[in-house]
Amino acid sequence: MPMNPKFGYPATAGDYREKARARLPGFLFDYLDGGATDEQTLRANEADWANIKLRQRVMVNVDEVDTATTLVGQHCAMPVVLAPLGLAGMMARRGEVQAVRAANAAGIPFTLSTVGICPVEEVQAAATEAAWFQLYMIRDRSRIEALLEKAWAAGCRTLVFTVDLPQPGMRHRDFRNGLSSPGPRARLLKIQQLLSRPAWLWSVAVRGGPLSFGNLSDVVPDAGNLDAFKDWIDAQFDPTVTWADIEWIRQHWQGKLLLKGILDVEDARQAVQLGADGIVVSNHGGRQLDGVASGVDKLPEIVAAVGAQTEIFADGGVRSGVDVFRALALGARGVMVGRPWAWALAGGGEAGLTRLLASWQQELRLAMTLTGVTRIVDIGTEQLDRPYNPEFRKTGEQQ
Repeated sequence: MPMNPKFGYPATAGDYREKARARLPGFLFDYLDGGATDEQTLRANEADWANIKLRQRVMVNVDEVDTATTLVGQHCAMPVVLAPLGLAGMMARRGEVQAVRAANAAGIPFTLSTVGICPVEEVQAAATEAAWFQLYMIRDRSRIEALLEKAWAAGCRTLVFTVDLPQPGMRHRDFRNGLSSPGPRARLLKIQQLLSRPAWLWSVAVRGGPLSFGNLSDVVPDAGNLDAFKDWIDAQFDPTVTWADIEWIRQHWQGKLLLKGILDVEDARQAVQLGADGIVVSNHGGRQLDGVASGVDKLPEIVAAVGAQTEIFADGGVRSGVDVFRALALGARGVMVGRPWAWALAGGGEAGLTRLLASWQQELRLAMTLTGVTRIVDIGTEQLDRPYNPEFRKTGEQQ
């Protein structure tokens, strides 16, 4: 990427969010944008990054700033991973395919969700670098084994296993707009919203079909029907899952294993003990349990507990290259981002996502330049204006 790439509007993740709102049917935008219950944790995820103050330094030779790093053994142009996102293939025509191409062009990993629209074979055929694969634990263990074999055969070598979804959270936006509600009223609401977005309907639903859950099409009754799929997946979420099941996964997966959804130090220690190659400090984007801490609040203590033993990724509320820098200064090896890449894809397609990632890399490069570091490995607490103290919210200022 050139040192001074040409940028314009849309310029930020927030800009692309507004473009996505204008282009997507309402139920899809709210599915992407919303969180659990009163969305307190959703808001905190984003707001809390702003409380991390950076330490500006001057008169340092920063002529050759390099944003490249290695994440679970994979060389990356910057420490960013596109997080798994269900229904991403409905945000733009064959959305996961466009996203993996943009990620590969930017030199970063893309993670395909189990409940993505495009199957792993289609995504890998479009990729120049193997995608990561995300998996949920479901009741049908034979289906888990089949998905692991399918992902491995397609070329995936990094598995992101989501551990914080024994049952789906209470996402009231999805109930209000008919996505998670049965009956004729919900169907009518969705039809109205679809007809209000004819450009999306033509591009995604007509030209981009079939809109089915590609990785599960052989086991889900009527996999192209959102209501039928929801009924099936709700019945498959397994609240009996324990750490013993993670041992089972570790035995059945030959590649790298990341556990996504860790928010507690004791859970982080258990993950390391069971052989996780990395953990993602995450509250599922505020979509599961409202009222839990933001990822940034929990990141420092988890880094202190297990950061020397495994790779730690930050997740939730990251909205810029400066936020990426903040996460690294707090001890993360890299970040996972979800909503921003989907907003960019919905608002500007593959080109929009490519521009957003280029913008983030430039923001990260500038943050490194103005804090006086030239390599990712050199970013740490020395680049913070003061040690991060989550208690600041009680007093209104950092101590």
